[in-house]
Amino acid sequence: MAETAPGSPTPAPPPARRGGRFLSTILITTLVGAAGAGYAYHQVQGRYFQETDDAYVHADAIVISSKVAGYVAEVLVEDNAEVQAGQPLLRIDPRDYRAQVAQSQAQVAVAKANAENIRASMAEQIAAIERAQAQLDAAEARAIFDRSQIIRYEPLAKSGAEPAERLAQLRQTASASAADVTAQRAALSMAQRRSATLKTQLQQAMAQADAAQAQLDAAAVNLEATLIRAPAAGRVGDKTVMLGQLAQPGTRLLSIVPADKVDIEANFKETQIGLMRPGQPVKITVDALSGQELSGRVASIAPGTGAQFSLLPPQNATGNFTKIVQRVPVRIILEAGPETRQLLIPGLSVTATVDTRGAKDVPARIDREQRSAVRQGT
Repeated sequence: MAETAPGSPTPAPPPARRGGRFLSTILITTLVGAAGAGYAYHQVQGRYFQETDDAYVHADAIVISSKVAGYVAEVLVEDNAEVQAGQPLLRIDPRDYRAQVAQSQAQVAVAKANAENIRASMAEQIAAIERAQAQLDAAEARAIFDRSQIIRYEPLAKSGAEPAERLAQLRQTASASAADVTAQRAALSMAQRRSATLKTQLQQAMAQADAAQAQLDAAAVNLEATLIRAPAAGRVGDKTVMLGQLAQPGTRLLSIVPADKVDIEANFKETQIGLMRPGQPVKITVDALSGQELSGRVASIAPGTGAQFSLLPPQNATGNFTKIVQRVPVRIILEAGPETRQLLIPGLSVTATVDTRGAKDVPARIDREQRSAVRQGT
């Protein structure tokens, strides 16, 4: 081993590598710049894009049930089949309802015939009233003539120019004429009362005919309801109906999911909806479409959080309280064509991002409004 000679200088250490220090400086500068750029982007743009993956494809399924009770005679659609509006779905056995229609038709015919008979009787009664009036007029004319004869013969009988027997005969005739007038008046009054009775009977008969017609209309509606049709175009789902099953009114038989009524229901945190407004654009990513991005717009924002509309809303007035971030349902309308909508079945998971930049001036307006309210209050 060699030894250093006495008095020789100590060797200097190797110089530090300047290149490593330079790279570290560049790396730190880059990271700081990237962080600054990210923060700047967030402050200028990023904070206005509100995103949630608590979102799903939504559609209001139409529950199909029977209006009338009966056994299912035909099932005309299959599971998951596409149907058009008005297309027959199933048929309830119509025989009982056809019999009800026939019975109601017979009741209508009887009621109308009864009304026609009463109308005919009323026509006859009008003629009877006219005859009674004519007979009364004739009787009154005879009575007037007979009274005038008595007035004319009384002076003659007193003077002896006419026999007293003649005057007595005239008085007897006048009395009979007066009695005939009374009888004819009674006959006319009876005919008029009979006519009024017939009018009442006609009103009753017409009411019975109307009631029978209403029963016929109801029976016809029930008969038509035995053929259940699709209320809207869509796809059949949740089909539980079976051939021969006894269907009761209101019992779910199947559902129709309208393809053109599909939208997105997204649940945003309460901290995300401050600038959210109807009409703002939305980017939608559907998991089932391999991340395909779709477009939409905010349709409406719920008037309360999801918890408020639950079966048992939370009551935090007593006991310990733990704050939980609430979520607000937001309905989003899809801007997509029929082919895309066919692929979007209710329940699929999506990610929704709302662009709220159009409302970035809202905080300033609220601030001005508050200052104005404070000034008015003071």
